[in-house]
Amino acid sequence: MARVVAVHGIGKQTQGEETLRSEWLPRLNDGLKHAGAAHRLSEAEAGVAFYGDLFRAEGEFLAVGEPPYTAADVEEGFEQELLFAWWKAAAASDPGVVPPDADTLASTPRSVQAALRALSGSCFFAGLALRAMVFDLKQVHRYLTDTDLRAQAMARVVDQIGEDTRVVVAHSLGSVIAYEALCARPGHQVRALVTLGSPLGIPNLILHRLQPAPLLLGGRPRGVWPGSEERLVWTNLADAGDVVALVKDLRPGFGERVRCAIVHNGAHAHDAAAYLTDKRCGQAIMDGLA
Repeated sequence: MARVVAVHGIGKQTQGEETLRSEWLPRLNDGLKHAGAAHRLSEAEAGVAFYGDLFRAEGEFLAVGEPPYTAADVEEGFEQELLFAWWKAAAASDPGVVPPDADTLASTPRSVQAALRALSGSCFFAGLALRAMVFDLKQVHRYLTDTDLRAQAMARVVDQIGEDTRVVVAHSLGSVIAYEALCARPGHQVRALVTLGSPLGIPNLILHRLQPAPLLLGGRPRGVWPGSEERLVWTNLADAGDVVALVKDLRPGFGERVRCAIVHNGAHAHDAAAYLTDKRCGQAIMDGLA
C-alpha cells in the first residue's frame, strides 16, 4: 500500500484517481524539496483516495457539467448558514467584498442572491460560476446528511490506508472525510495527518456533526483524536484568506496537540497546489515518513 495517501477536496467530480495523482505527486515532491528532504515520492509510494464520482450525476443526453443551480436552490438551514459564513469571511479578508451587515441576513432568496453576488466578486471566488458555488455548498451538505454517500466516501479512504501508510494529506472537504476515516480504522499506523484548508473546526455546521461525535469537555465539544495519541502528529495549514477554512486554529476543537500554522498562498488561497508546495506541508510529510 502507499506510504502517503492524498484525499482531494470538493469540486473534483469530473476527475479521477490517476488524474489527481499526476497533479498532486509533483507538488508533494516540491513541498518535500522546499522542506529540505532528500527523498522524493515515487508513484508507488503515493496513493489517492478518490470519492468525487460519488457526487457526479448519472449521465443523460443534453446534460453536461454541474446541474443548472440558481440562488433559489440554496436550501434553508445548513446551506444558507454556510453560505453566509463564507460571505462574512470573504468580506473580512477582501476589502472589495460588501460585508453582510450591509444587506439583510434573513433567510430569503434575495439575501441568498446578495451573498452569491458578493462572493462572485471576491478574490476568493473569482471566476467561479454561481451554479458551481451552489454545487459546492450542496456537496458539503450532502456528505454530512447522506448516510450511504458518507459511508462510501469514508470507505474509499479507509481502503487506501494500509499497514505501510504513514502519512495522510487531505484538502478541504477531504480533510473531514480523512479525519472520520482514520477514526473509523482503529489501530492504523499513520504517523502524520496533514490537513489543508480544512473546515473541520467550524462549530455547529461541521465540528458538531462529525462521526464519531465530539466529546463535551467543560461544556465545549472536543473532537476525538484520529489515531494513537502517542504516535500520530496532526498538522493543520490554513491561508489567512481561505474562506473554506473559516476556523484557522483547530486546537479549541481538537486539543493543543494539533500543530496549526498560517501559510501564504497568494491569490489562490484555497488551492490545493499552493498548500502542497509549502515547506510546512513538506516538513510534516517528511516527519511522518522518518
